Amino acid sequence: MAFYVYILYSSEFDRYYIGQTADVDDRLRRHNAGLEKSTKPYIPWTLVCAIEKPGRGEAMILERKLKNLSRERLQVFIEKYGAGGRDDAH
Repeated sequence: MAFYVYILYSSEFDRYYIGQTADVDDRLRRHNAGLEKSTKPYIPWTLVCAIEKPGRGEAMILERKLKNLSRERLQVFIEKYGAGGRDDAH
């Protein structure tokens, strides 16, 4: 089963959120429905990047790497792999 590392952006609050899931569309729906405590205050969210990985372990490794990037480096990553595309990275 494939997993995805996804990056959401709240333009109203100029904030990014990074997570991983097997179902990106459902996760985005849950975030925007206010069902996720950590992201509820920053609704609405837009999907800016989704990277497919072959398993959860690989997704968790990439998620951790992305969460450790500076905001500037995260934005460079999004420019390279983003636009909502589900391309493989790292």
